[in-house]
Amino acid sequence: MTKLAIAVKLDRCVGCHTCSLACKMSNNVPDGMLWNRVLTEGSDVVDGAQGVYPNLTRTYLPLACQHCENAACQKVCPTGATYKDENGRVEINYDKCIGCRMCMAACPYNARVFNWNEPSRGGNPAYGDKEVPARGKGVMEKCTLCKERIDRGEAEPMCVECCPARARVYGDLDDPESEISKLKATGNVRILLEERGTHPQVFYVQ
Repeated sequence: MTKLAIAVKLDRCVGCHTCSLACKMSNNVPDGMLWNRVLTEGSDVVDGAQGVYPNLTRTYLPLACQHCENAACQKVCPTGATYKDENGRVEINYDKCIGCRMCMAACPYNARVFNWNEPSRGGNPAYGDKEVPARGKGVMEKCTLCKERIDRGEAEPMCVECCPARARVYGDLDDPESEISKLKATGNVRILLEERGTHPQVFYVQ
């Protein structure tokens, strides 16, 4: 068995948004949409801060699909378009997606985006990985853990490869000798909305 996952070392994340842009370019994500966002915790604006001057802190929280083991989005999908593959990733079959957005409503992480209109890329042609499927109007999109890259033998998703601070670790949680399994075993981890019982395969190292 394989359970592919990502760990994010929060003390190394500098909020540069490289992961967001690398993901967008590699996966041909249209204008106005991101699969991978970097939130500033405790603030409604980018690069905000918590506290009262001069006692201020700022922490970043990269957020994308959590590839949950017990995925709420999969449970509500009426057509089977959302599914978990043999590597533990939550994926979308765009041909089966009817645009009902039930998965979007069920996801507690707000980690999906919807093509309300025909995708636009500023007048430019499609870019990025040529094997990534095209998505048209009326379907859901989200992080795929760079399925196409990984399935053809690339070592890491693009967000992991491009992170300048090396804040991301990718690997197989079912391999006890992998770096990501050892990180999780320390117990010094944060699971988003753990009380929801979704068992995310993305976690954060404090």
